[in-house]
Amino acid sequence: MSSIVDHEAREDFNRARIHEMLQRILHSLSPQNQELLSLNEVKQVVRPRGETYRGMQTVEISQIVGSEGRYRDFSKSFLPRHDNLKHRWISVDKAHLQDIILPPVRLFEIGGLYFVRDGNHRVSVAKAQGVGAIDAEVTSLASRITLDPHMTREDLTRAIIDYEKRTFYEQTRFRKLVPDYDLNFTATGRYDEVLQHIHGHKYFINQGIGEEIPFEKALVSWYLNVFRPVVDTIEAERIMSRFPGRTHADLYMWIVKRWHILKDRFGADYPVSEATRQISLRYGQTFRQRLQSLFGLRRTQRRIGPDNEP
Repeated sequence: MSSIVDHEAREDFNRARIHEMLQRILHSLSPQNQELLSLNEVKQVVRPRGETYRGMQTVEISQIVGSEGRYRDFSKSFLPRHDNLKHRWISVDKAHLQDIILPPVRLFEIGGLYFVRDGNHRVSVAKAQGVGAIDAEVTSLASRITLDPHMTREDLTRAIIDYEKRTFYEQTRFRKLVPDYDLNFTATGRYDEVLQHIHGHKYFINQGIGEEIPFEKALVSWYLNVFRPVVDTIEAERIMSRFPGRTHADLYMWIVKRWHILKDRFGADYPVSEATRQISLRYGQTFRQRLQSLFGLRRTQRRIGPDNEP
């Protein structure tokens, strides 16, 4: 009996590996769609505000989309990606085949989805065996948005940015105050930074006048006298083509940060155009790199900019 179970478990693992390799081939043009989400990366984007212990629950396997530490070892379908997982995987599968009860897995829940804290092999075996749900000890991380199990890392980032934009527009009435411009970013956290810029501009204006100006007036002044001149400089220098996938607002944020550093070093009269050129030379793609990206000759298609610095 033992040899039969051992043989069946080995065959299960081999089938799972073959299935994973076939999926990898089928999705070779979009490998990110087969990547298991990293809990730490998700936390950096979502920025949970606290955690709550939920105790024992029965969780649908389809809602488990990531892992805290083993996200590179399994595909998005929780299929094993490496042969060195074989011994542990087979051991867990043999227990499943013999109806041996294993300890519950430990999961983090965030935005309605689950990430494995402990028990990646148990989830993988359960998924391979067609099990619909699994017993789990769950801790919830408070999230501002609801997540979707089909999300990739890029989808998740976009969802957070969209949430931040909606919140910013509601809080500031930006659309009404600046109806002719749509403020868009490609990285999270930028709308909070813009809000700080506006408050800083408001503080600067209030120096030397008797009556404090309202926030709405400060926002319009920031747009006309701070943001817009930087965007005009970006256009004058014709550098947007060097940053595929980025926006004027992205470049504004990088340029302003660099400009402040340069003004501290060389004086308040340091021109924003020079800061713009430095950002372009340091982070922008060359014409050859843009051609390589266009024709798919580069393996990585990351958007270029300081956000992607190591």
